[in-house]
Amino acid sequence: MARVGIADRLVGRMSPERLLKKANALADARQWERAFPLFAQLADGGLVEAQYRVGRCYLEGAGVPFSRIEAARWLERASGHGFVEAQATLAGLYISGSAAPIEMIAGDAMFSSGQSTQPDYERALIWAKRAAEAGNADGQAILGYILSSGPMEGRDLDLAESWFRRSAEGDCPQGALGLGLSLLRHPIAADILKEAALMFVRAAAAGLPTAEYVLGVMLERGVGVERDPAAAAQMYRRSAERGFRSGQARWGLALLEGRGVDRNVVDAESWLRRAALQGDAEAAALVGDLYARGGELPPNYAEAALWFRRAAEAGHKTAARALGLMCLTGAGMARDQEEAARWFRISAEAGDKLSYSDLATLVQGGSGSEEDGKRASDWFEQAAAAGDLVAAYNFGVCLAEGVGVERDDRRAAQWLRRAADGVVNAQYWYGRMLLEGRGVDVDPVEGRRWIERAAESGMLEPQLILGDLLLNGAGGEKDHPRALQLFEKCAGVGHVGSMFAIGAMHGGGHEVPTDRVAAQRWFRSAAEHGHAHAQMMLGRYLARGLAGTTDPTEARIWLERAVKQGMTEAEQDLAHLPAEREPAQSA
Repeated sequence: MARVGIADRLVGRMSPERLLKKANALADARQWERAFPLFAQLADGGLVEAQYRVGRCYLEGAGVPFSRIEAARWLERASGHGFVEAQATLAGLYISGSAAPIEMIAGDAMFSSGQSTQPDYERALIWAKRAAEAGNADGQAILGYILSSGPMEGRDLDLAESWFRRSAEGDCPQGALGLGLSLLRHPIAADILKEAALMFVRAAAAGLPTAEYVLGVMLERGVGVERDPAAAAQMYRRSAERGFRSGQARWGLALLEGRGVDRNVVDAESWLRRAALQGDAEAAALVGDLYARGGELPPNYAEAALWFRRAAEAGHKTAARALGLMCLTGAGMARDQEEAARWFRISAEAGDKLSYSDLATLVQGGSGSEEDGKRASDWFEQAAAAGDLVAAYNFGVCLAEGVGVERDDRRAAQWLRRAADGVVNAQYWYGRMLLEGRGVDVDPVEGRRWIERAAESGMLEPQLILGDLLLNGAGGEKDHPRALQLFEKCAGVGHVGSMFAIGAMHGGGHEVPTDRVAAQRWFRSAAEHGHAHAQMMLGRYLARGLAGTTDPTEARIWLERAVKQGMTEAEQDLAHLPAEREPAQSA
C-alpha cells in the first residue's frame, strides 16, 4: 500500500471551498503542475468553478497539454450550471474557430480575419447571449461581434452597438474596440468621431492591435483626434510588433516614406515583407517595387518578380501589370510575350486602364490573341464614349491599326481628333494622319500645327517629324536653325537618325553655318551606332579629307560596312580609294 504524505492527508481533509482557494493560489503563482490536479479533483466532484478552471487549463495548455475538445467539454459543463465566465469563454472558443490556444476571452482576433477553421456562430450565440444577459462584459462584446460580423441573416448593427456600449461601460477593452468600430459606420460627425477615437484609445491601452492600427489611421489623418503623424507611426509600430498584418504594412510604409518617423528603407522592406507573407497584397507590391527600381536597396529583378507575382495572385492589379512588363522585357525572368499578355489581361480585367493599352500594343505587334485585341478595343470604345480622352486615343489607334476591330481610318481620325484636345500622343497621331491624308483630306498646315503641339511636350517622334517639316518647309516656312535644335535634342537621347541629320546639316547646303569638323563628328556618332548612310558619309569625309584629315585605311573600313548594309553608292567611293598595300615579305 502506497504511503500517503502528511501534506496529502491535510489536502484530503480540506473542504472543497478551501481546496479551490488553494488551487487558485497555486494558479496565481503559475504553479500549474500542482494546481491542475486539484482543479481536476474538484471538477470531478461537481464543483462548477473548478470545471471552468479545468476548461481554461486545457484551453491555455496550463499544467496539461492543450486540448480544444477537452476545454469545450469542461466549459460546457460549467456553462450548463450557469457559470457566466465559462459561458463567455465558451462563446469565445466557438467564435475563434481556431485549433490554437487563445490568450483572452473575446480576444482581439475576433475583429480580424485569418481563423484556421470555421467559427461555430450558432453555438457561440447561445452562450454569448446567456453571458451577456447575465451582465458579463466579455460575453456582451462577443454578442456584439456576432450581431455585427456574424452570418448576414442574423446581423443587427444597432443591437450590436448597444451590446458593445454595455460591454465598454463594463471596462472591457474588446467592447470599447467594438463600439469604436460601430460608431465609424455612422454619418461623419465630429462628436461621433471623437467618441470613437476615445474608444480606440482605451482598447489600444489594453494592447489590442486592431485598435492600435485604427487609432494610428485616425491620428495620421486627423480624424476625431488632432493630426499627429509621429504618434500615428508609433501606433502602427505597436500594432506591427504584435503581428497585426495591416499594422505591419502601415508601419513599413511609414518607414519607407518617412511619415512621422525617420526614413529607413531597410527596416521598411523587412516590415512590408512580413505583411506580404501574411497575405497583404499592397505590401507585396511595394516590396516588388523596391527591388525593381533599386536605390537604397540594390536592384534585384528576380526578387521583384517574386513579390509582384505574390501581389498579383492576391488580386493586385498594378502588380499584375508590373509582372506583365517584366515578362515582356525579360527582367528577372525569361522573356515571354504570351505570359506578359496573360498578366496584362488579369490586370485589365481588375480595372487597370494602362493594361488595356499594353494588350492592344502586344496584339498590334503580333502577340496575344484576337480576343485580347477585341477585349481591349471594346473597353476603349466604352470608356471613350463616356468621355475618357486617353481611351479615345487608344480606340483611335485600334481603328487605325485594325487591332480588335476592322480598320477604319475615317473613324480613327475622328476619335484621335477628339482625344487630341488633351492627349499628347493623340496630337501626334492626328497630325500624322493630316500630313498623310489618312481618313481625312491632306492638310499639311493643320498637320504641322498638331505635330508642333505634341513636340512641345518633349515627345521624341513629333520632334523628329517637326524637324523634317521645318527643314523642308512643309506646312509652313522653313526654319533650319530650329530644325537643328530639334535634331540635337533627339540626338541627346540617343536617336541615331538625328545624329546623321545634324551631320548632314553641318556639312553644308543648309541655312546654318557649315562646319565639316562637326559634321564628321556627328557622322561618326551615327556610324558607330550602325547607321549605314552615316557610315558611307564618314568614309567619304575620311577618303577626301573634307574635315581636314585624310585616312584612306579607316575610310575603307566604313565604306565596306556601308556596302554590307546595302549602300551601293559607297562602292564607287571604294573604287576611287588607293589600292591597299600588301604586307612586306620577310627575306
